[in-house]
Amino acid sequence: MKRRSQLAVLIAALLPASVLASTIEGVVLNNKGKVVTNATVEVEGSDLKVTTDENGKFVITELKNGLKELHVVASGYAHLHRDITITNDENQSVTFNLKRSPIEVIDIEATPIHMSAMESASPVSVLSGEQLRRQQAATLGDSLEKLPGVNTNFHGKVASTPIIRGLSGPRVLITQNGLDVSDVSRVGPDHSVASEASTAQQIEVLRGPATLFYGSGAIGGVVNVVDNRVPTDSTTRGEWNLEHNSVDNQKVASFNATTGTDSVAFYADAFWREADDYGVPVAADIDSDGEGHSSDYKVENSNEESDGFTVGASYLMDNGFIGLAVEQFNRQYGIPGHTHGEEEEEEHNDDEESVFADLEQTKVQLLGEYNLDNKWLNKINLRAGHTDYEHAEIESGAVGTTFKNETNELRIDLLHNQFNEWNGGISFHYKQSDVEAQGEEAFTPPSETESFAVALMEERHFGDFLVQVGARIERVTIEAGDVLLPNIDAHAHDEAEEADEHDHEESAETTRVFDVEHEFTPVSLSAGVVWDFTSNYNLGLSISRSERAPSASELLSFGPHIGTGTYEVGALFDLDEDGHLGLSEQAIDLETANNIDLTLRKTQGDVGFILNAFYNQVDNYYYQIDTGLYAESGHDHGDEEELADEHGHSSELPVYLFKTDDVVLHGFEAQIAWQLTDEFKLDVFSDYVRARLKDGGDLPRTPTLRFGSELSYQTDKLSAHIHVTRYQKQDRTAPQETATDGYTLVDASISYDLSVLNQDMSVYLRGTNLTDTEARVHSSFVKDIAPRPGRSFALGIRGYF
Repeated sequence: MKRRSQLAVLIAALLPASVLASTIEGVVLNNKGKVVTNATVEVEGSDLKVTTDENGKFVITELKNGLKELHVVASGYAHLHRDITITNDENQSVTFNLKRSPIEVIDIEATPIHMSAMESASPVSVLSGEQLRRQQAATLGDSLEKLPGVNTNFHGKVASTPIIRGLSGPRVLITQNGLDVSDVSRVGPDHSVASEASTAQQIEVLRGPATLFYGSGAIGGVVNVVDNRVPTDSTTRGEWNLEHNSVDNQKVASFNATTGTDSVAFYADAFWREADDYGVPVAADIDSDGEGHSSDYKVENSNEESDGFTVGASYLMDNGFIGLAVEQFNRQYGIPGHTHGEEEEEEHNDDEESVFADLEQTKVQLLGEYNLDNKWLNKINLRAGHTDYEHAEIESGAVGTTFKNETNELRIDLLHNQFNEWNGGISFHYKQSDVEAQGEEAFTPPSETESFAVALMEERHFGDFLVQVGARIERVTIEAGDVLLPNIDAHAHDEAEEADEHDHEESAETTRVFDVEHEFTPVSLSAGVVWDFTSNYNLGLSISRSERAPSASELLSFGPHIGTGTYEVGALFDLDEDGHLGLSEQAIDLETANNIDLTLRKTQGDVGFILNAFYNQVDNYYYQIDTGLYAESGHDHGDEEELADEHGHSSELPVYLFKTDDVVLHGFEAQIAWQLTDEFKLDVFSDYVRARLKDGGDLPRTPTLRFGSELSYQTDKLSAHIHVTRYQKQDRTAPQETATDGYTLVDASISYDLSVLNQDMSVYLRGTNLTDTEARVHSSFVKDIAPRPGRSFALGIRGYF
């Protein structure tokens, strides 16, 4: 892009103005009058984009007549928008002055309309560059948890998924380059996300309903992992990384590279990670019964071994690209807490007691973009993917349960030419998933979910106002041909002690099998406005109504769930007056979220901030309640007499039933950045969500109020950061849920850039939980047996080319 911009400047100097009709040339400066290199200048609603050269100059040619909105982007500066009217035989010269922004402004990649943290009506966050590398972890939830409004469910450091504003699971969609990651992480907290942060270019978070762009499964938000697996240019570049972490003896290696010719681009990446069980603070009690300590202060079964690679290639055209990428992702990880009632003092062989998941995924993505010289359309975006996912849960060397997910997905965005100053387009989205679980702990039957959607998204500037509107309609079908309704002996413990053992065995013999087919039509509407009410400030308001079809696991579950230690029963079933489980007589309805976001931002200067408040009322919210009953797990662990406790309930699990209710979630996110000097910057943040039933009561595992700060020192060679986060006590709990004490975490990092044999490298040292604080994550299902890791140091080296 840089060579192309220089060539355009040379042409502009040599050719007469009559040849250069409909051309804009100019220079980009900062507020001190110095040139800004590598700034991107693009024409909104088109694919015309250039980069400034070493003199800050640029030239845009081949412009059609009419009003054009230019968008100027440069790292460390606030974005700039400028309207320019083009007429025949006109060669315009412009100067753009950018102002500093202490909050990095990065555009979202996978949305048809323009979105960034400082400019869109809906709140978004982007983790990229050095910040991404500094915060990346083995799991996606842990990588993102320092972003405002985002928490982790922390399943023992091996399978953490993001929680956005108190919502997770089937309400938060995780995508890779805009396509569903298509694992089974939304089915259970012990299921790992099949995506890797160490090879990502950036990770985007859309807080609040993002159903317009991604479908009803994004009613609570979206996490989109962006990489360059299908390259859009052939510039040779890449990076590699080696790291060792002390708390779990973790070793990490990764690389990614892009190269090619004028018409063909190639991409490759790979990673490898290996870690032992992680250590916890010496004071931490990690026994499930609350007594005693682990002999070596480690969380058992929290080890992992992962590897994967991706290869991709693109054909580059003057008016677009088309490319294909193939990824193989493998991961073996322990499942902490899967003890099924074994007494801690029992001596067992480690190999026999080892419980772990063996995950394999093959993903194929076809991505393309084509710019049209058409009266109505100017661009077509194509995204298609096929994913073959499988993970087996293995105990004592034998496969207990196998989960599979085969998904096909297609998205086509048709973006129109600017019409009456409106930019946007129409999107078609198809997705089909076959999910099945087989084995003694397969708590959901095989099912097929198919959806087809049409969405319209538009935006326009009206002077100081940016208006963004959209609508989406879907058809979602869920089919399952082998739904089981066992006649289980669900009972309270006191009832069980009085019951006759023969009666229990007799009552559990019958299992009903039947077919299920449900069809839903979710409709989502959204409208937002951003008002630049004075210099350097704007106010954003977003209102949306989003509908979600329940997932197959929420409807059809009926069986023991290994990760949560519960016997799960879906919303298709219910308890009758006698306490027996049967088919529910309640209608299966859509979940509906009515969300309001209000945002105040200071976009430029030495101090910047984003203050956001939200209110989300969700009607017909699907969630689990503790029935107070227990059921046999059906899991054979050998001699039950040795494993039984004094009441004989060691093989039983509490029965949790999916039901619906109206809930309200409201809260805030605050982010303030102060550029103290050219070297020092202070960031302060806080977030909070209150999640409650509309008629009274609290939702379980809701993240607590937290606030923190980061002091950064940055020069050309040296970078240092110290980050302090305070998590308050969470005592707003659901029935059968315990409160969680507050704690403070202190992290720090330092890195130094150097050049060795013309290779740019960075050596870094990162410390986490430096005070060795006992910290338990309230939103975790295993908080009592798996606190956060203790004091840890990571030493690494990273190279760039």
